[in-house]
Amino acid sequence: MAHTALTPIFVGLRTGLHGLFITLVGLVVGRALLVPSSNSVAVVVVSLILLVTYAAGGLFVRAARTRGRLPGFLWLTLVSVEWLVLLSLSSLAAYLVFVLFFLYLHILGRGFGTLMVLITTGVAIVALGVEGGWSVGGVIGPLVGAAVAVMIGLGYQALAREAAERERLMSELLATRDRLALIDHESGVLAERARLAREIHDTVAQGLSSIQMLLHAAERADPERPGVEHIRLARETAASNLADTRRFISELTPPNLDEAGLGGTLRRLADTQWVPQGLAVTVRISDALTLPMYLQTALLRIAQGAIANVIQHAQATSATITLAVENDEVRFTIADDGRGFDPSDSSSDQPGRRTDSFGLQATRERVDQLGGVLTVDSAPGRGSVVTVDLTLKDSA
Repeated sequence: MAHTALTPIFVGLRTGLHGLFITLVGLVVGRALLVPSSNSVAVVVVSLILLVTYAAGGLFVRAARTRGRLPGFLWLTLVSVEWLVLLSLSSLAAYLVFVLFFLYLHILGRGFGTLMVLITTGVAIVALGVEGGWSVGGVIGPLVGAAVAVMIGLGYQALAREAAERERLMSELLATRDRLALIDHESGVLAERARLAREIHDTVAQGLSSIQMLLHAAERADPERPGVEHIRLARETAASNLADTRRFISELTPPNLDEAGLGGTLRRLADTQWVPQGLAVTVRISDALTLPMYLQTALLRIAQGAIANVIQHAQATSATITLAVENDEVRFTIADDGRGFDPSDSSSDQPGRRTDSFGLQATRERVDQLGGVLTVDSAPGRGSVVTVDLTLKDSA
């Protein structure tokens, strides 16, 4: 039996049963030696044979595991026959029936085992009555012992079934826990990959895109000798993105948010990166407004992704970033005066060719993680408005 919380109880019951059997056989042998009679030698010999047979029960039980229940039946039959022989020699052997009760119930099962308990109870009553005379105690004693043995035996079987069921449930629980741990690990890996993809897209990728556009502008301004101002802006953009990347790796927090706040960071980006690319960005965010750092980080990345799409696809001249907080309700809006697009068409941001919509998809994923709602209001020819609505309690 597998080790469970009930294993000590089963071991204690079996040990007590074996000890009781040995004690009762010892009483039979002791009486035969202390009160000699013509069959004392036979009593001692049969008692020793019964002890050896009983002790060999462990071998029969192990054999029953591979050969079925037949070895157990043969062993129990042999023990019963030897007990009957000993009972015919000494009526004191009748008390061994209490141990046999448990063996019958355990090996033969509830139905046939109970029948054998009743039969052996009758045999013990007759043996005690013939040897010592009939009495109420000689009849009631074995009957009470049989009833107690049946109840204990049935309780033992119920405990064994409960232990097996608990062991099965525990195994299923452990297996389920391992599966859930694996699923959670895989989900965490996928979520981390998606998060890193969004971070790289909204920082390094957009910065490199800005560098490329600035260098193109420098080439157009003076093909023979690139403009110094454009080169300087390209260098500063590259340096800023390098610093952002290093800080993101080491701290996983957006650069300069802790010092300038969300509004100050967006204004700095507008002056150093977005205005030089031809997009005037107005930031309507109060510097006195305080939001949790994780929320400022997410809103900053959302704004960076949205403005990058505006610069690359919308052909806009101006954009406005607005943050309004009322009680626990937060509304973050990025509006532009560009050419607009059809939000239901994944290829509409660049007519004539299909593009991936990773920027908008990344924004949706960020908003979903915050427990908010993303709304994209746009149509060809009338600009676009990206709105994020969320509740501070839900996004915590």
